[in-house]
Amino acid sequence: MKISHACLSAVCAAVISGSVVAEDKVLNIYNWSDYVSPDTVANFEKETGIKVNYDVYDSNEALEAKLMAGSSGYDLVFPSNSFFERQVKAGAYQAIDKSKLSNYKNIDQQLAGKVARHDEGNKHNVPYAWGTVGIGYNVDMVKARLGEDFQLDSLDMLLKPEVAAKLQDCGIAILDSPAEVMSIVNNYIGEDPNSESMSDLKASDKVLAEARPYYKYFHSSQYISDLANGDICVALGYNGDLLQAKDRAEEAGQGVNISFSIPKEGTLLWFDLMAIPADAPHPEAAMQYINYILRGDVAASLSNYVFYAVPNTAATPMLDAEISENKGIYPIQTVKDKLFIQVAHTPKFDRSLTRTWSNIKTGR
Repeated sequence: MKISHACLSAVCAAVISGSVVAEDKVLNIYNWSDYVSPDTVANFEKETGIKVNYDVYDSNEALEAKLMAGSSGYDLVFPSNSFFERQVKAGAYQAIDKSKLSNYKNIDQQLAGKVARHDEGNKHNVPYAWGTVGIGYNVDMVKARLGEDFQLDSLDMLLKPEVAAKLQDCGIAILDSPAEVMSIVNNYIGEDPNSESMSDLKASDKVLAEARPYYKYFHSSQYISDLANGDICVALGYNGDLLQAKDRAEEAGQGVNISFSIPKEGTLLWFDLMAIPADAPHPEAAMQYINYILRGDVAASLSNYVFYAVPNTAATPMLDAEISENKGIYPIQTVKDKLFIQVAHTPKFDRSLTRTWSNIKTGR
């Protein structure tokens, strides 16, 4: 469903010196930016006495680079489902003993069943949060340019060049995530979202290339503040990020009116998962944190703060009404029916996708 920083000194020191730290007292986490409520880590430290070193990233590619290099020093990471699938196959994660997680019973088993497509029996993961990729937009700016009758839940706003051209002056931002965006475009043109056909890739490339001159930038998190501040008028991004932008705009009280839509054509349903790297130095501490996150009150606090859905049935009664009743976070069934899950690509296709995406971003 997020800016990568250099590892914190405590993590680096452990990796470089090879020093052994008491397992039950240290936990090294690598998570998406803006993806935990402010008091979660502090409360965990207070309850357990475990010191948490917390680093953040904003793309699955950044996480994968750390994992595949080995000896990352991290104990707990949060990959998205399709990247996780191939990382499991590469032996990047250790199995998680669910019998040690007293709160695992709180996991929504229907959603867990979808994740099992990537990890048979969910042996190496515990679901953390889920969401969609959708459209965040400045209502007033967009209506002023496209008219009152334009359907604001359509990807036409971003993918039809004659429409995108009308929004160029107020700014369009596109999520910098090649696999996710190309799957959405594939679906938009009526092809299999997970297709590895070169002809499908070329067709989606053509759609994006024609609209590219009207895009302001590609980024995985900058659009949050830019949309909230009125510096852009439309963004294709993660639903929780776009809803955070709406919330920030409302708090600022500067008259920036932001809304969010799940595209009527269908879009990506993603899961972020908790996983323990195979070489994690403190796996038992990671297990304690996972079990803590699975508590209903902790999971509800997470969802209420980050504006993402949590696959936790015990959290439901404790969700704020503005979260539980928001169809952009917890969509209705007819919308869910049009959502698709992304599966892992082959390395060969990924290379072609990376080249194509680079050309799109640079406008070549």
